[in-house]
Amino acid sequence: MLYFSKTHSIWWMQVQRHFIIGVILLIYCVSGCGGDKKQKLNIFTWAGYISEEIRTGFEDEFDVKVGVDIFAKNEDLLAKLQAGATGYDIIMPSDYMVSIMIKENMLAELNRDNIPNFQNISSDFLGKYFDPENKHSVPYTFGTAGIAYDSSVVSPAPDSWQVLWDEKYMNRFSMLDDEREAIGATLKLLGYSFNSTDPDQLRQAKEKLIEQKPLLKRYESDPRDILISKEVVLAHSWSGDAFRAAEQLPTIRYVIPKEGSSQFIDTVCIPKTAQNKPLAEKFINYLLHPEVNAKITKFTKYGTCVPAAKKHLPEYLQKHEYIYPSAEKMESLEWIIDPGDFMREYSRAWDEIKAK
Repeated sequence: MLYFSKTHSIWWMQVQRHFIIGVILLIYCVSGCGGDKKQKLNIFTWAGYISEEIRTGFEDEFDVKVGVDIFAKNEDLLAKLQAGATGYDIIMPSDYMVSIMIKENMLAELNRDNIPNFQNISSDFLGKYFDPENKHSVPYTFGTAGIAYDSSVVSPAPDSWQVLWDEKYMNRFSMLDDEREAIGATLKLLGYSFNSTDPDQLRQAKEKLIEQKPLLKRYESDPRDILISKEVVLAHSWSGDAFRAAEQLPTIRYVIPKEGSSQFIDTVCIPKTAQNKPLAEKFINYLLHPEVNAKITKFTKYGTCVPAAKKHLPEYLQKHEYIYPSAEKMESLEWIIDPGDFMREYSRAWDEIKAK
């Protein structure tokens, strides 16, 4: 009898143990082994380009998750993908970088059947040099580079890149931390093309930027915070960043210098390494809904490429003189173009400038 009791006890303990283990495994599987079966879309983009409203709107409509990582310049995006990053379904390179990535066979061809809202895009933004048939890219926004300045401090209002060499503003201005933009602006100041491949012209621009270094506060690709805090009163800036800063500090203004500057189209692309191309194409189609696209312009303060989106914008954004520059202003702007092998010379010059 004593022996039976011990055996029964051992048997009951084993039953309890297996039951507890089973419950633990069930809980684990529900929570971690497929409890959350939502697809995930991973995006690699510029700072301030995907708003919380856009992200959660897509998540809610399609019952998915969206993750967003940030890059500061096109060359950083390229370097990360070249280094083997494979986790992104959506990337947002600028025009000239699209042409480089196509050449490097890094971009997937888009299935237009999954992007019926492609028809909403204005023909003004299609068929450009960097992707003539738009097989690999869809326009997201367009803008310019220029000078943001605090009109309560900077007087007279600047109209030339030369103000960024004025000793009066020593340690009170920033330049874009972007080799093509910084060197390009300097080339324009010197009377040359933004895309010069002349070694002597590049040398002159390099020396001009080295001359500027003792006056410069810092290189900064997103100068909104330092403008708002008045750490700087002038900033080489992309247009949307200047307009967003002005929402918090209304004395901030923006100007395209008289010598000219750059214009750009930022795009939406799918890398060949994307894990979920159909979902990425759904996201692109979502962005091209007029109501959604208007939300992009409201948030980024860059121009919309979808004409039907304009009616969903406040009047001041529909008629903003620097979001939609005049034909005269547009004539002074250049696209940044891939300089091919001469890019090595730009990179070498930039390294020398930054080292000073």
